[in-house]
Amino acid sequence: MTLHILADENIPAVEQYAGDLATVQRFSGRNLRPGQLAGVDVLLVRSVTAVNEALLAGSDIGFVGTATSGVDHIDREYLCDRNIGFSHAPGSNANSVVEYVLAAIAASGDHLEQVFSGIPVGIVGYGTIGRALAARLKSLGINFRAYDPWLAPGEIEQPAELAEILACGVVTLHAELTRQQPWPSYHLLDQAALALVSSRSLLINASRGPVVDNTALSGLLAAGRGPRVVLDVWEGEPKINATLLEQVQLGTPHIAGYSLDGKLLATRMLIAAMARYLDLPWNDPGSVAQDAPALEIPGGIGGATLLRSVLAQRYDITMDDAALRRGTLGASPGAAGEAFDRLRREYPERREVLGSRVSPGPLAAEAADLLAALGCRMAGAMP
Repeated sequence: MTLHILADENIPAVEQYAGDLATVQRFSGRNLRPGQLAGVDVLLVRSVTAVNEALLAGSDIGFVGTATSGVDHIDREYLCDRNIGFSHAPGSNANSVVEYVLAAIAASGDHLEQVFSGIPVGIVGYGTIGRALAARLKSLGINFRAYDPWLAPGEIEQPAELAEILACGVVTLHAELTRQQPWPSYHLLDQAALALVSSRSLLINASRGPVVDNTALSGLLAAGRGPRVVLDVWEGEPKINATLLEQVQLGTPHIAGYSLDGKLLATRMLIAAMARYLDLPWNDPGSVAQDAPALEIPGGIGGATLLRSVLAQRYDITMDDAALRRGTLGASPGAAGEAFDRLRREYPERREVLGSRVSPGPLAAEAADLLAALGCRMAGAMP
Protein backbone atom coordinates (compact mmCIF):
# COMPACT_ATOMS: atom_id res chain seq x y z
CA MET A 1 0.00 0.00 0.00
CA THR A 2 1.35 3.45 -0.96
CA LEU A 3 1.23 6.14 1.70
CA HIS A 4 -0.33 9.54 1.10
CA ILE A 5 1.86 12.38 2.41
CA LEU A 6 0.54 15.92 2.76
CA ALA A 7 3.53 18.29 2.94
CA ASP A 8 4.02 22.03 3.33
CA GLU A 9 4.88 23.62 0.00
CA ASN A 10 8.07 25.05 1.55
CA ILE A 11 9.55 21.62 2.41
CA PRO A 12 11.75 20.66 -0.56
CA ALA A 13 12.45 17.26 -2.11
CA VAL A 14 9.80 15.28 -0.24
CA GLU A 15 9.01 13.51 -3.50
CA GLN A 16 12.67 12.56 -4.06
CA TYR A 17 13.23 11.32 -0.52
CA ALA A 18 9.93 9.46 -0.24
CA GLY A 19 10.48 7.74 -3.58
CA ASP A 20 8.12 4.83 -4.16
CA LEU A 21 6.92 4.80 -0.57
CA ALA A 22 4.34 7.52 -1.00
CA THR A 23 2.42 9.95 -3.13
CA VAL A 24 2.95 13.55 -2.11
CA GLN A 25 0.45 16.39 -2.09
CA ARG A 26 1.31 19.98 -1.17
CA PHE A 27 -0.50 22.62 0.92
CA SER A 28 -0.02 26.24 1.97
CA GLY A 29 1.30 26.28 5.53
CA ARG A 30 -0.97 28.90 7.10
CA ASN A 31 -4.10 27.76 5.29
CA LEU A 32 -4.35 24.07 6.15
CA ARG A 33 -7.87 22.98 7.11
CA PRO A 34 -9.12 19.68 8.62
CA GLY A 35 -11.00 18.79 5.45
CA GLN A 36 -7.71 18.58 3.53
CA LEU A 37 -6.59 15.62 5.67
CA ALA A 38 -9.07 13.13 4.23
CA GLY A 39 -7.16 10.06 3.08
CA VAL A 40 -3.83 11.42 4.35
CA ASP A 41 -1.47 9.13 6.28
CA VAL A 42 1.44 11.47 6.99
CA LEU A 43 1.48 15.21 7.63
CA LEU A 44 4.72 17.21 7.22
CA VAL A 45 4.64 20.84 8.36
CA ARG A 46 6.81 23.84 9.14
CA SER A 47 6.50 26.32 12.00
CA VAL A 48 3.49 28.24 10.62
CA THR A 49 1.05 25.30 10.95
CA ALA A 50 -0.45 24.56 14.37
CA VAL A 51 -0.90 20.80 14.73
CA ASN A 52 -3.45 19.99 17.43
CA GLU A 53 -6.81 18.35 18.08
CA ALA A 54 -8.67 21.03 16.16
CA LEU A 55 -6.74 20.10 13.03
CA LEU A 56 -6.38 16.33 13.40
CA ALA A 57 -9.64 15.20 15.05
CA GLY A 58 -11.37 12.67 12.81
CA SER A 59 -8.37 12.19 10.54
CA ASP A 60 -6.40 8.99 9.95
CA ILE A 61 -3.00 10.65 10.31
CA GLY A 62 -0.48 8.15 11.62
CA PHE A 63 2.66 10.28 11.62
CA VAL A 64 3.41 14.00 11.93
CA GLY A 65 6.76 15.58 11.17
CA THR A 66 7.87 19.20 11.40
CA ALA A 67 10.87 20.35 9.37
CA THR A 68 11.98 22.63 12.20
CA SER A 69 13.99 22.47 15.39
CA GLY A 70 11.29 24.22 17.42
CA VAL A 71 8.11 22.39 18.34
CA ASP A 72 6.00 25.07 20.03
CA HIS A 73 3.43 24.75 17.22
CA ILE A 74 2.89 21.01 17.87
CA ASP A 75 0.56 19.59 20.55
CA ARG A 76 2.79 16.62 21.31
CA GLU A 77 0.61 15.47 24.23
CA TYR A 78 -2.34 15.09 21.86
CA LEU A 79 -0.22 13.17 19.35
CA CYS A 80 0.94 10.82 22.09
CA ASP A 81 -2.61 10.25 23.33
CA ARG A 82 -3.69 9.39 19.79
CA ASN A 83 -0.66 7.12 19.18
CA ILE A 84 0.40 9.33 16.30
CA GLY A 85 4.11 9.14 15.55
CA PHE A 86 6.06 12.38 15.67
CA SER A 87 9.46 13.68 14.70
CA HIS A 88 11.09 17.05 14.25
CA ALA A 89 14.43 18.04 12.74
CA PRO A 90 16.68 19.41 15.49
CA GLY A 91 19.96 20.60 14.11
CA SER A 92 18.92 20.48 10.47
CA ASN A 93 18.87 24.26 10.14
CA ALA A 94 21.36 25.01 12.91
CA ASN A 95 24.26 25.85 10.63
CA SER A 96 22.00 27.92 8.40
CA VAL A 97 21.04 30.03 11.42
CA VAL A 98 24.67 30.20 12.57
CA GLU A 99 25.73 31.57 9.19
CA TYR A 100 22.77 33.98 9.20
CA VAL A 101 23.98 35.36 12.54
CA LEU A 102 27.53 35.73 11.22
CA ALA A 103 26.17 37.47 8.11
CA ALA A 104 24.11 39.82 10.28
CA ILE A 105 27.16 40.71 12.36
CA ALA A 106 29.27 41.18 9.21
CA ALA A 107 26.67 43.54 7.71
CA SER A 108 26.36 45.68 10.85
CA GLY A 109 29.04 48.34 10.97
CA ASP A 110 32.27 47.20 12.58
CA HIS A 111 30.73 44.62 14.93
CA LEU A 112 32.58 41.80 13.18
CA GLU A 113 35.88 43.57 13.81
CA GLN A 114 34.83 44.14 17.40
CA VAL A 115 34.15 40.48 18.12
CA PHE A 116 37.42 39.47 16.44
CA SER A 117 39.16 41.93 18.77
CA GLY A 118 37.80 40.13 21.84
CA ILE A 119 34.41 41.74 22.58
CA PRO A 120 32.14 38.78 23.47
CA VAL A 121 28.98 37.60 21.79
CA GLY A 122 26.10 36.91 24.20
CA ILE A 123 23.94 33.88 23.36
CA VAL A 124 20.45 33.54 24.85
CA GLY A 125 19.29 29.93 24.58
CA TYR A 126 21.72 27.01 24.60
CA GLY A 127 19.75 24.42 22.70
CA THR A 128 20.78 22.89 19.40
CA ILE A 129 21.27 26.20 17.59
CA GLY A 130 22.80 28.03 20.54
CA ARG A 131 25.34 25.24 20.98
CA ALA A 132 26.12 25.21 17.25
CA LEU A 133 26.70 28.95 17.30
CA ALA A 134 28.92 28.69 20.37
CA ALA A 135 30.98 25.95 18.71
CA ARG A 136 31.42 28.00 15.54
CA LEU A 137 32.42 31.12 17.47
CA LYS A 138 34.92 29.11 19.49
CA SER A 139 36.46 27.64 16.35
CA LEU A 140 36.82 31.16 14.94
CA GLY A 141 38.49 32.38 18.13
CA ILE A 142 35.56 34.63 19.06
CA ASN A 143 34.65 34.99 22.73
CA PHE A 144 31.10 34.25 23.85
CA ARG A 145 28.88 33.93 26.91
CA ALA A 146 25.71 31.84 27.07
CA TYR A 147 22.52 31.95 29.12
CA ASP A 148 19.86 29.26 29.48
CA PRO A 149 18.13 28.99 32.87
CA TRP A 150 16.57 25.65 31.93
CA LEU A 151 20.02 24.03 31.95
CA ALA A 152 22.43 23.44 34.81
CA PRO A 153 25.50 25.73 34.62
CA GLY A 154 27.68 22.67 34.06
CA GLU A 155 25.85 21.98 30.78
CA ILE A 156 26.75 25.38 29.34
CA GLU A 157 30.15 26.46 28.11
CA GLN A 158 30.93 29.98 29.34
CA PRO A 159 27.68 30.39 31.35
CA ALA A 160 26.52 33.84 32.40
CA GLU A 161 23.48 35.55 33.87
CA LEU A 162 21.07 37.36 31.56
CA ALA A 163 22.25 40.83 32.62
CA GLU A 164 25.82 39.92 31.67
CA ILE A 165 24.65 38.57 28.33
CA LEU A 166 22.73 41.76 27.58
CA ALA A 167 25.89 43.78 28.26
CA CYS A 168 27.78 42.03 25.44
CA GLY A 169 28.68 43.81 22.22
CA VAL A 170 26.51 41.40 20.24
CA VAL A 171 23.41 39.74 21.74
CA THR A 172 21.82 36.95 19.72
CA LEU A 173 18.61 35.14 20.71
CA HIS A 174 18.04 31.41 20.16
CA ALA A 175 15.55 30.49 22.88
CA GLU A 176 12.61 28.21 22.26
CA LEU A 177 9.30 29.96 22.78
CA THR A 178 7.60 28.94 26.02
CA ARG A 179 5.31 30.45 28.62
CA GLN A 180 6.18 27.72 31.08
CA GLN A 181 7.27 28.79 34.53
CA PRO A 182 9.63 29.45 36.18
CA TRP A 183 11.57 30.80 33.14
CA PRO A 184 9.19 31.71 30.33
CA SER A 185 10.87 32.99 27.16
CA TYR A 186 7.74 34.87 26.07
CA HIS A 187 8.73 38.56 26.22
CA LEU A 188 11.99 37.56 27.86
CA LEU A 189 13.32 40.81 26.48
CA ASP A 190 10.67 43.14 27.82
CA GLN A 191 11.05 46.87 28.36
CA ALA A 192 13.25 46.42 31.43
CA ALA A 193 15.54 43.84 29.80
CA LEU A 194 15.84 45.81 26.57
CA ALA A 195 16.99 48.82 28.56
CA LEU A 196 20.04 46.80 29.64
CA VAL A 197 21.25 46.43 26.02
CA SER A 198 23.74 49.15 25.17
CA SER A 199 23.01 51.54 22.32
CA ARG A 200 26.45 50.55 21.00
CA SER A 201 25.51 46.86 20.83
CA LEU A 202 23.90 44.71 18.16
CA LEU A 203 20.75 42.73 19.00
CA ILE A 204 19.77 39.79 16.75
CA ASN A 205 16.60 37.74 17.08
CA ALA A 206 16.52 34.54 15.01
CA SER A 207 14.46 32.48 17.47
CA ARG A 208 10.75 33.33 17.78
CA GLY A 209 9.19 36.78 17.48
CA PRO A 210 7.52 36.93 20.92
CA VAL A 211 10.82 36.34 22.73
CA VAL A 212 11.16 40.12 22.28
CA ASP A 213 8.36 42.51 23.21
CA ASN A 214 8.10 44.17 19.80
CA THR A 215 6.08 47.11 21.09
CA ALA A 216 8.64 47.85 23.80
CA LEU A 217 11.48 47.51 21.31
CA SER A 218 9.81 49.91 18.89
CA GLY A 219 9.30 52.43 21.68
CA LEU A 220 12.94 52.18 22.72
CA LEU A 221 14.14 52.69 19.16
CA ALA A 222 11.75 55.61 18.65
CA ALA A 223 13.27 57.28 21.70
CA GLY A 224 16.74 56.87 20.18
CA ARG A 225 17.97 54.71 23.07
CA GLY A 226 18.03 51.29 21.47
CA PRO A 227 20.84 49.19 20.00
CA ARG A 228 21.31 48.26 16.38
CA VAL A 229 18.73 45.54 15.70
CA VAL A 230 18.46 42.67 13.24
CA LEU A 231 15.12 40.82 13.30
CA ASP A 232 14.36 37.66 11.39
CA VAL A 233 11.30 36.84 13.50
CA TRP A 234 8.41 39.08 14.51
CA GLU A 235 5.36 39.15 16.71
CA GLY A 236 2.18 38.75 14.69
CA GLU A 237 3.73 37.05 11.67
CA PRO A 238 2.93 37.34 8.83
CA LYS A 239 1.38 40.76 9.63
CA ILE A 240 4.42 42.37 11.18
CA ASN A 241 4.89 45.79 12.75
CA ALA A 242 5.78 48.05 9.82
CA THR A 243 6.99 50.81 12.12
CA LEU A 244 9.43 48.41 13.75
CA LEU A 245 10.66 47.25 10.34
CA GLU A 246 11.45 50.87 9.48
CA GLN A 247 13.36 51.24 12.76
CA VAL A 248 15.58 48.14 12.66
CA GLN A 249 18.85 48.03 10.80
CA LEU A 250 17.98 44.78 9.01
CA GLY A 251 14.73 42.85 8.81
CA THR A 252 14.14 39.50 7.14
CA PRO A 253 11.02 37.30 6.75
CA HIS A 254 11.76 34.41 9.13
CA ILE A 255 14.30 32.80 6.81
CA ALA A 256 17.42 32.43 8.98
CA GLY A 257 17.13 28.64 8.74
CA TYR A 258 16.13 28.63 5.06
CA SER A 259 19.35 27.50 3.40
CA LEU A 260 18.79 24.79 0.82
CA ASP A 261 21.26 22.57 2.67
CA GLY A 262 19.34 22.89 5.93
CA LYS A 263 15.95 22.34 4.30
CA LEU A 264 17.11 19.20 2.50
CA LEU A 265 18.62 17.79 5.69
CA ALA A 266 15.32 18.37 7.50
CA THR A 267 13.38 16.55 4.78
CA ARG A 268 15.82 13.65 4.88
CA MET A 269 15.53 13.42 8.67
CA LEU A 270 11.73 13.42 8.57
CA ILE A 271 11.41 10.75 5.89
CA ALA A 272 13.93 8.58 7.74
CA ALA A 273 11.95 8.98 10.99
CA MET A 274 8.68 8.25 9.19
CA ALA A 275 10.11 5.07 7.67
CA ARG A 276 11.40 3.89 11.06
CA TYR A 277 8.12 4.56 12.83
CA LEU A 278 5.97 2.95 10.15
CA ASP A 279 8.49 0.13 9.58
CA LEU A 280 8.94 0.90 5.89
CA PRO A 281 11.81 -0.32 3.67
CA TRP A 282 13.36 3.08 2.89
CA ASN A 283 16.53 3.47 0.85
CA ASP A 284 18.29 6.71 1.76
CA PRO A 285 19.30 8.46 -1.48
CA GLY A 286 21.78 10.68 0.35
CA SER A 287 22.19 14.29 -0.65
CA VAL A 288 20.07 15.40 -3.59
CA ALA A 289 21.74 18.83 -3.89
CA GLN A 290 24.31 19.75 -6.49
CA ASP A 291 27.66 21.07 -5.34
CA ALA A 292 27.65 24.83 -4.84
CA PRO A 293 30.26 26.86 -6.75
CA ALA A 294 33.68 26.81 -5.13
CA LEU A 295 34.59 29.72 -2.86
CA GLU A 296 37.14 32.18 -4.24
CA ILE A 297 39.60 33.29 -1.57
CA PRO A 298 41.21 36.72 -2.10
CA GLY A 299 44.88 36.88 -1.25
CA GLY A 300 46.40 39.07 1.40
CA ILE A 301 43.41 39.30 3.75
CA GLY A 302 42.45 37.54 6.95
CA GLY A 303 40.35 37.79 10.07
CA ALA A 304 37.12 39.77 9.83
CA THR A 305 37.83 40.91 6.26
CA LEU A 306 38.27 37.35 5.01
CA LEU A 307 35.23 36.09 6.92
CA ARG A 308 33.09 38.89 5.49
CA SER A 309 34.27 38.01 1.96
CA VAL A 310 33.54 34.30 2.38
CA LEU A 311 30.09 34.88 3.89
CA ALA A 312 29.16 37.29 1.09
CA GLN A 313 29.80 34.60 -1.52
CA ARG A 314 26.98 32.52 -0.06
CA TYR A 315 24.53 35.02 1.43
CA ASP A 316 23.74 38.74 1.16
CA ILE A 317 21.42 39.52 4.05
CA THR A 318 20.77 43.04 2.73
CA MET A 319 18.90 41.58 -0.26
CA ASP A 320 16.42 39.85 2.05
CA ASP A 321 16.04 43.10 3.99
CA ALA A 322 15.34 45.07 0.81
CA ALA A 323 12.80 42.51 -0.41
CA LEU A 324 10.91 42.59 2.89
CA ARG A 325 10.76 46.38 2.89
CA ARG A 326 9.55 46.49 -0.73
CA GLY A 327 6.80 44.01 -0.02
CA THR A 328 5.50 45.35 3.27
CA LEU A 329 6.21 49.04 3.84
CA GLY A 330 3.32 51.14 2.61
CA ALA A 331 1.12 48.08 2.00
CA SER A 332 -2.12 47.26 3.79
CA PRO A 333 -1.76 44.74 6.63
CA GLY A 334 -3.34 42.03 4.51
CA ALA A 335 -1.11 42.71 1.50
CA ALA A 336 1.95 42.98 3.73
CA GLY A 337 1.15 39.62 5.30
CA GLU A 338 0.75 38.03 1.89
CA ALA A 339 4.09 39.52 0.83
CA PHE A 340 5.78 38.13 3.96
CA ASP A 341 4.53 34.62 3.19
CA ARG A 342 5.33 34.94 -0.50
CA LEU A 343 8.95 35.82 0.30
CA ARG A 344 9.18 32.63 2.34
CA ARG A 345 7.39 30.52 -0.24
CA GLU A 346 9.45 31.82 -3.17
CA TYR A 347 12.73 32.09 -1.29
CA PRO A 348 15.71 31.81 -3.67
CA GLU A 349 18.27 29.06 -3.32
CA ARG A 350 20.80 29.85 -0.60
CA ARG A 351 23.77 27.61 0.05
CA GLU A 352 25.92 27.29 3.16
CA VAL A 353 29.60 27.98 3.63
CA LEU A 354 29.84 24.74 5.61
CA GLY A 355 31.02 21.96 3.32
CA SER A 356 31.88 24.37 0.50
CA ARG A 357 34.81 23.65 -1.77
CA VAL A 358 37.60 26.21 -1.91
CA SER A 359 39.22 26.97 -5.25
CA PRO A 360 42.74 25.54 -5.45
CA GLY A 361 45.61 27.88 -4.83
CA PRO A 362 48.08 28.92 -2.14
CA LEU A 363 46.56 29.94 1.17
CA ALA A 364 48.13 31.78 4.07
CA ALA A 365 48.04 29.83 7.31
CA GLU A 366 45.54 32.28 8.85
CA ALA A 367 43.20 31.92 5.89
CA ALA A 368 43.44 28.12 5.93
CA ASP A 369 42.66 28.05 9.64
CA LEU A 370 39.61 30.30 9.23
CA LEU A 371 38.26 28.24 6.33
CA ALA A 372 38.74 25.05 8.33
CA ALA A 373 36.86 26.66 11.25
CA LEU A 374 33.96 27.36 8.87
CA GLY A 375 33.89 23.72 7.74
CA CYS A 376 35.14 24.33 4.20
CA ARG A 377 37.01 21.74 2.16
CA MET A 378 39.77 22.22 -0.37
CA ALA A 379 38.79 21.65 -3.99
CA GLY A 380 39.59 18.11 -5.00
CA ALA A 381 39.49 16.82 -1.42
CA MET A 382 37.16 13.99 -0.54
CA PRO A 383 33.85 15.21 1.01
